[in-house]
Amino acid sequence: MMIRTAVFLSLLSWASAYAEGDSEAITITRRDSRDTIAGAAGHFTGSVRVQRLFEVKAPGRTGGALVTFEPGARTAWHSHPLGQILIVTEGAGWIQPWDGPIQEIRQGDVVRIAPGQKHWHGAAPTSRMAHIALQEQLDGKVVEWMEKVSDEQYRKR
Repeated sequence: MMIRTAVFLSLLSWASAYAEGDSEAITITRRDSRDTIAGAAGHFTGSVRVQRLFEVKAPGRTGGALVTFEPGARTAWHSHPLGQILIVTEGAGWIQPWDGPIQEIRQGDVVRIAPGQKHWHGAAPTSRMAHIALQEQLDGKVVEWMEKVSDEQYRKR
């Protein structure tokens, strides 16, 4: 698993340099140089940590973050104008589209969410879950946050 993680982080470093739009240079952003912050209370329920891996920088439009959810923690309902890709790196969690059932996601799964699809994702009740979230910016926006997922909605599995 450590080798897979190292390879993946190397790939993200490449994606970061590409997204930053500097095709003639190599940019390395060291792990220790990126801050981890608590997920904003208006956008998350429970204990969530967000580490920005790389920001959108023209001419690229992709940004990425490592998001870690403690058991039971989750996002609010939200959508992305150009969709989102989640790569589950640890544990088990749940994801739900607005008009569909809750589905389990586990380490190694790759989840593709369609543009404009209202959804939420987070950890299962008894497992921590981490994922790398990749999304593209459209007109300066990568996400539209909506109402929080209620405890009743979350337990409806």
